Amino acid sequence: MNHGRISRRTLLAGATAVALGAATGPAAAATTRVPSLWREFTRTPFTHPQIPYVGRAGCRTTGRGRVVADVTDFGAVPDGATDCAPAINRAIAAAGRAGGGTVTIPPGTFLIDDLIRVGDSNVVLRGAGSGRTTLYATKNLTELIGVYGSRYGGDKSSWSWAGGLIWLAPRARLDSLVAAIRARSWPFEGWTGNKRDEWTTLTTVEPARQGSWTVTVADAAALKPGQLILLRLDDDRAHTLLQHMAGGGPGPAAYSWDDKTKLTSYVPYEWPVRVTRVHGRRVTLERPLPLDVRPEWDPRLTTHVQELTGSGVEGLTLEAVQTPQSPHLLDKGYNGVVLQCAYDCWVDDVTVRHVDNGFGLVAASACTLRRTRVAGRGSHHPYFCREGSHDNLVEDFTIEERTVPAPPNTQLHGINVEGLSSHNVWSRGDMRTGTFDSHRGLPFADVRTDITVNNDGRHGGDASAGPLFGARFTHWNIRVTNGRAGLMKIDGLAPWSATVGLNEVREFDQTDVPDFTGDLHSRLELYGTTDAVRPRNLYDAQRALFR
Repeated sequence: MNHGRISRRTLLAGATAVALGAATGPAAAATTRVPSLWREFTRTPFTHPQIPYVGRAGCRTTGRGRVVADVTDFGAVPDGATDCAPAINRAIAAAGRAGGGTVTIPPGTFLIDDLIRVGDSNVVLRGAGSGRTTLYATKNLTELIGVYGSRYGGDKSSWSWAGGLIWLAPRARLDSLVAAIRARSWPFEGWTGNKRDEWTTLTTVEPARQGSWTVTVADAAALKPGQLILLRLDDDRAHTLLQHMAGGGPGPAAYSWDDKTKLTSYVPYEWPVRVTRVHGRRVTLERPLPLDVRPEWDPRLTTHVQELTGSGVEGLTLEAVQTPQSPHLLDKGYNGVVLQCAYDCWVDDVTVRHVDNGFGLVAASACTLRRTRVAGRGSHHPYFCREGSHDNLVEDFTIEERTVPAPPNTQLHGINVEGLSSHNVWSRGDMRTGTFDSHRGLPFADVRTDITVNNDGRHGGDASAGPLFGARFTHWNIRVTNGRAGLMKIDGLAPWSATVGLNEVREFDQTDVPDFTGDLHSRLELYGTTDAVRPRNLYDAQRALFR
């Protein structure tokens, strides 16, 4: 699609239809409103200063592949007593050797005494439905792999924010992570290996502006349509890249960046994206640029570790043996489903129960979590999104009330985002506990929309990880049932942000101050309303603009 040739009239007509489509009749028209921010956005959808373009978030894979294996043919028995992890992993490996396909798990309860690995592209693990197929996990990741310390020191357990008992990651990448953990050489977890050195330059990139779909490169000989590449942006000594992520201006310029050692370890910024067209030195991308491309950031397109793509997990419940929740940051690793170094992958109709951490996106991009649910005794991170995860979609999600009281010295974060993660969306959520956990590490350009939340959680984040928010955070149609403002009403906290369609809230419990001084250039519209804003769902509306 040539986005540059869409007429203003066509765009505005489509936007009006989307905005007003949910409001029918005179009564509805009297109780709903289209904010000025939406009208502004439709005029400049890829470069709006407060609202990011997230209409391309989520996976695009549609084919699920033929059924190539059933786990019972490999020895799995749904008796709740036989360890079925070896059989399930054998079936998944067979599908990988066949070049992909679907592995089915029939109804019943299957005991697993090991983690389940999806390490090959185009492999789907499919149960009979989250209410019919259960994997019952008896061991945690500390038992199965080993103690996992933090690369930033201290006595923290990295299983508090990494790894899953169902782990979708490229086979070689997961093997290298496990080997590093067992050697107690705590790794980086992203697209360029344990030491961030597994990449080569494909070409350098000429200056370009945020929102551009096409870039000019020095030499396009190594690029081809369909190829997944990394856009790599390093920072300069003045930290102008980090300032740009925060919206720029006097506030970010005056901020102390040098002592934020955890934050600066996240740089270079690495953004995975597919090439859609190569014409001479002009390269068109699957998504618009998330940031400016400037010479001082040494912009280049690079290789990366082999990605996992086209793979998914569907239709099952993962239940861990019920144990007390561990003290904060000392999780043993009764974790749910994690996607790592995955692009265009998904999880659909999956429930996790009695887990330390629910669903994770770790250096994952263009993935979708749909119809997922976190239930049981309570979790540290029901959802976590970190280590430079971009363009993901979490929709139709539920965090249930915990079934046992929270033990002392534990925390509940809710929906987490951190570590320069950008252009992620949380949509149509029912959060009966938790919060919108912007966990420092300068996440930017993320959207939470059409969510009901009992705002009783607390955000986390080490001081060395820097700001809670970068620029272009948007909260759109948020219903806070307990009236707590923290991390919901962000016009006084997040730079160049938008809070639109939020009921009246007040400050209590954890109360934050802005990281940046001066005018935050943030916008607040339709405050004090409930479900009055149209369009009701910002992500759905953005998708509809370009259908």
